[in-house]
Amino acid sequence: MNGICLHCFMPALAIDLGGTKLAVALFSEEGDLIKKETALIGDRSGPEVGAFIISSVHHLLGSKKKDSIQSIGIAVPGISRLRAGTVWAPNIPGWEDYPLRKEMKLAFPSTPVIIESDRGCCILGEKWKGNAKGCRDVIYLTVGTGIGAGIMIEGHILHGANDIAGAIGWMALDRPFHQKYVSCGCFEHHASGNGMARVAMEMIKEQPSYKGMLRKENLRAEDIFTAFDSKDEIAITVIKQSVEFWGMAVANLVSLFNPEKIIFGGGVFGPAVQFIPDILEEACKWAQPISIKQMTIESSALKEDSSLFGAACLALQKIGAI
Repeated sequence: MNGICLHCFMPALAIDLGGTKLAVALFSEEGDLIKKETALIGDRSGPEVGAFIISSVHHLLGSKKKDSIQSIGIAVPGISRLRAGTVWAPNIPGWEDYPLRKEMKLAFPSTPVIIESDRGCCILGEKWKGNAKGCRDVIYLTVGTGIGAGIMIEGHILHGANDIAGAIGWMALDRPFHQKYVSCGCFEHHASGNGMARVAMEMIKEQPSYKGMLRKENLRAEDIFTAFDSKDEIAITVIKQSVEFWGMAVANLVSLFNPEKIIFGGGVFGPAVQFIPDILEEACKWAQPISIKQMTIESSALKEDSSLFGAACLALQKIGAI
């Protein structure tokens, strides 16, 4: 990307808004990533986040005129209400029904703005430039702070009646029901990055004699993988349980949608890529037996940029470039 003249291109703008981080990038009409910048959202909330997005775009553009951007694609965490142009983002205070499209149109009045959920953008980006190329029925299962699924059926992103399809963190994979599942769902509570840390802390609390490396403040999923490599018993138990949950989720998705592939991404995959064969073995116990033998599980090719590429794909589709 170094040495590329931005003025030689008519780029699309891609924005990937996470719960804690913002990425903004310029793409050429050929789909090349020209320039990318990232920044932490910090303790911003409500309209402050909207203003932060716009200021970050202006910083990325520098001296380039904003009306040279042909189209803007945005990936958001949570729910993108396609008709209303508003966003529900549970990790951003004040974004229960935030008018993001209106804010962006005020800042870029002559530019079309397309907003999609980050899980939808992940599968779109992976189909465009990653491991879902050539697939029409494929699922991107993202495991990070939370859990979601971008589901593509016959070449189209599945949105559902109210744009909430793919919120599989609420998949019921255990019983009985516990009140602790209300905020994020059963699956996410147990097997997201935050969930793995939460489960480990619950186990440590129940074992006062435990003196291992996971007895620490601000425990994170990556600490569990490090401890697993050192044969820590709690880490081994947590990851074994997570593999079981991931495998059950794969089985349910395979039985429901009969995909060609399920692609794992997000911050946990990552270090959890090594467990994909174990996830498949677990899924085979539960899934529709013919369907599970006709699909593959792979890791993301685009990794943390899957949703950013998906947002760029949205923008370029809007102007007919792809």
